[in-house]
Amino acid sequence: MYRYLAGLLLVLICHSVTASNLAREQRIAEQIVDAILDGEPIWLEADGRQFLAIYTEASTEKTLGGVILLHGMGANPDWTDVIQPLRVNLPDRGWDTLSIQLPVAAGDAEFSDYLPLIQEAAPRIQAAVDYFKSQQNSNLILIGHSLGARMGLVFLSNKAPAQIQGFVAIGLSAPKARDKNPVLDALAKIEIPMLDLYGRHDLASVTQTAELRHKAADRAIYRQDMVEGADHFFHSLDTILISRVAAWIRRVASGIETENEPNGLK
Repeated sequence: MYRYLAGLLLVLICHSVTASNLAREQRIAEQIVDAILDGEPIWLEADGRQFLAIYTEASTEKTLGGVILLHGMGANPDWTDVIQPLRVNLPDRGWDTLSIQLPVAAGDAEFSDYLPLIQEAAPRIQAAVDYFKSQQNSNLILIGHSLGARMGLVFLSNKAPAQIQGFVAIGLSAPKARDKNPVLDALAKIEIPMLDLYGRHDLASVTQTAELRHKAADRAIYRQDMVEGADHFFHSLDTILISRVAAWIRRVASGIETENEPNGLK
């Protein structure tokens, strides 16, 4: 493993002209890869560079499809809040999960420093789709949290791959401007079912723009749901988060019979 990581560092240095902080990404991989208890670390490739992902197979007799998970700003594919609970529990509901490392900036970077990285995430998301295709799994859901939700939204607004049947954006923030708003513009272009999920005590940039997001989206394929008591990270509400997400993705997944699940969306 360490020999591989040393080689990865060389690759990262050779491609350091990108906006993302590849050396920090390599350190993140070193810190988490040997601590993964559920799932298998794998290495995908995008733009000539390898990046970490964690693949976890469904534990049920029937596999419903695959879920691609996108973490938030400066985080990792095994992030304790939101990402890890979904990553390790959705397999119990019949879904293979693939949580991918997204581009990161420096540790002290501001949100504005991450904006150039949104487009850099697209090839990685496509690589995740391609990995599932190689596994003969073409019934996919994309789930993003925080900045990962923004990255997923932009990716899908530029024409979603046919394999992706639905999108869950958790804690999606947006600028307050009504005009030339990249989040609202992207929402207007989404052509697959979308769940906009956030907490009552979420970030102001999430709660105060909820109405704008709702108006910008195609309501025929868009659902917005607020969870009472939840903050941006759904602290102490993992069970509710998993239940809400699992119920919705089962309903929208192509070829899967729709059915009501206990504790799911009403």
